Amino acid sequence: MHLCLPALALLSIPVSFFAQPAGKPGEKPGTAKPSSTTPAMADLKSTTPELHTGTEARHERFNQISKEGKAKLVFLGDSITQGWENPGNETWAKHYAHRDAANFGISGDRTEHALWRLDHGNFDGLSPKLIVIMIGTNNMGNQTEEAIAAGNKAILDEIQKKHPQAKILLLGIFPRSPKAGDPVRAKIKKTNEMLAKFDDGKTVKYLDIGEKFLDKDGNLSKDIMPDYLHLSKKGYHIWAEAIEEDLGKMVK
Repeated sequence: MHLCLPALALLSIPVSFFAQPAGKPGEKPGTAKPSSTTPAMADLKSTTPELHTGTEARHERFNQISKEGKAKLVFLGDSITQGWENPGNETWAKHYAHRDAANFGISGDRTEHALWRLDHGNFDGLSPKLIVIMIGTNNMGNQTEEAIAAGNKAILDEIQKKHPQAKILLLGIFPRSPKAGDPVRAKIKKTNEMLAKFDDGKTVKYLDIGEKFLDKDGNLSKDIMPDYLHLSKKGYHIWAEAIEEDLGKMVK
């Protein structure tokens, strides 16, 4: 009972859908509480009912996996994480299937949606050894770097409340947009600099693998990110290889 969109179907959905604006326009650092840190159910029903139905089904499936308590390695994120099911399925089978891994990625999710899932059953019943988190690209639309980092910190805090024994591998937000000089790249860089500060040298490790996807000039190619946002089969292979050393140490 889960939605696994084929690669072509993912690519047929405009990037603007997944990279939705979030929060209040003009949201500034220092406001009382950014929307990125407030749990909110993904509201897809009116505009994309088919994806809304799939989102509900995936959430319930994650709750069932959580109740069964068998998953020891869990990936939490948005459409980029969901893509481990397709086109990243072969790499997943090679690197993670034997590690009792579960994919808790949902297309379109922002940090506040992941927080809502954590408030509504996701991870309840699990005893994971390692949780890999990569989320925030969908918050880029009109949330500040500070708000996006705060959303990630809220997720870290909630997971640590639920599973203080678990290790967490927090990944920097992946690069997007084709050219190194595109404005969103600078915003991602600044956000990732804030995320790096959440590495506590004990439970949480921060890792930025973004450069692994880029050429020598810092540009993205379509063979790695066909729409300059979502990974290809080759992209998932790069992801897995880039985190394997750290992941292997942390999941033991």
